[in-house]
Amino acid sequence: MTGRATPRRVTLDDVARRAGVSKATVSKALNGRSDVASDTRERVLRAVTDLDYAPTTDRGRAPRADVLVAVLDVLESPYMTHVLGGILGATTAAGVDLVVRLAPDRDQRGTRAAARAWVAQQRAVGAVGVVGLTLARPDALLLAAQEAGLPVVMVDPVDTQEARVVSIGATNWDGGRSATEHLLGLGHRRIGWVGGPRGSAAARDRLHGYRAALDAAGLEVDPALVRSDEFAVETGTQHARELLRLPDPPTAVIAGDDEIAVGVLAAAQELGVPVPAALSVVGFDDTPQASWTSPRLTSVHQPLDGMGRMAVETVLAMAAGAEPASWSVQLATTLVVRESTAPPPTAS
Repeated sequence: MTGRATPRRVTLDDVARRAGVSKATVSKALNGRSDVASDTRERVLRAVTDLDYAPTTDRGRAPRADVLVAVLDVLESPYMTHVLGGILGATTAAGVDLVVRLAPDRDQRGTRAAARAWVAQQRAVGAVGVVGLTLARPDALLLAAQEAGLPVVMVDPVDTQEARVVSIGATNWDGGRSATEHLLGLGHRRIGWVGGPRGSAAARDRLHGYRAALDAAGLEVDPALVRSDEFAVETGTQHARELLRLPDPPTAVIAGDDEIAVGVLAAAQELGVPVPAALSVVGFDDTPQASWTSPRLTSVHQPLDGMGRMAVETVLAMAAGAEPASWSVQLATTLVVRESTAPPPTAS
C-alpha cells in the first residue's frame, strides 16, 4: 500500500512562470526594490497569493543563529541614529548580530503575500526577533510575524490598529505638558503647536499633553495655532511662516521634534522675528542638534538610546519564551531649558 504523495513545494520558478517574469524580478519584487514597475510588482504578488508561495531557507544549510533585525522607513534623522545606537549597543552586549533593513514599499507591505515573504526572508537569515522603528502601516507585517512565531517590538509605532503590539516609547504626554507649562510659567498665553503626523502615537500624546496644560491653566486651545505634519525641518519652516504671519501670532511655538523646531527657527530668522526676544521655541527629543542651533534649543529630552536598548532586551526575552512585562513601556522625559525660551515681549 502506498502513502499519499507529499505535495510539491511551490518554488520561486513557479511564481516567475505564473507572473511572466524572470526569477530575479520576482526576488526584487518580494524585497521591495524600487526598480520594479508597479504593475510588474502587482503581478508577482498576485502570483505569490494564488500559488500560496512562502520562501524557505535552503534545507542543506543551517540558518544563522542569534540575529536581530531592525527595520525602518528612513534613516536620515538624529532621532533614528540615536535609537539605532542603543540597539547596536544592546545587541553587541548580548552577542547578537544586528541586521538593519529598510521596510518594504509602503504600498506593498500591507498585502498578505508581501508581508509573509518579508517575514520568511528574516527567518532565512536566522532572525530571532524584529525591532520596528517608527514604522508606518506595520499591521500586515505584525500579523505575518505573529503567524510565523517571530517576536516583534515597535519603537514609537505609527498607523497601527493592533492593540496588542509590544511598544517602547517615552512619556510623550508628560513631555508635551511640561514643555507647555514651562512657557506658561514664563508668561506666554499665545502658544502654537507644530507637531508630527496624526498617525503617530507619540505625536498624538505630545499634543494631548499640550492641550492638557492649557486646559489646566484655564486657556482654550486656539485651532489656528495647532498644526500636524511630518517630522521634518520643512514642516517647521512652512507652518511657522503661516503662524508668524497671523494677525495675532503666537509668542511661543512648541515643535513635535527637534527637526521641526529647527525649521521654526529658520522661519523666524527669515521673517526677522528674534528668538527668544519675540518668539520662544521648544523642541522635542533633545538630539545633539538642540545644542548646535543659535540660540541653543530648549527641548524635551527623551532617552533615545535607552529606548533602543529596552527594545532589544524586550524582544530577546520574548524570543526566549518570556511574556513581555508590559505591552507598552514608557521611559521618562525631562525638559532641558536653554536659550531659545524667555518671557514674552511686553505689549506696547
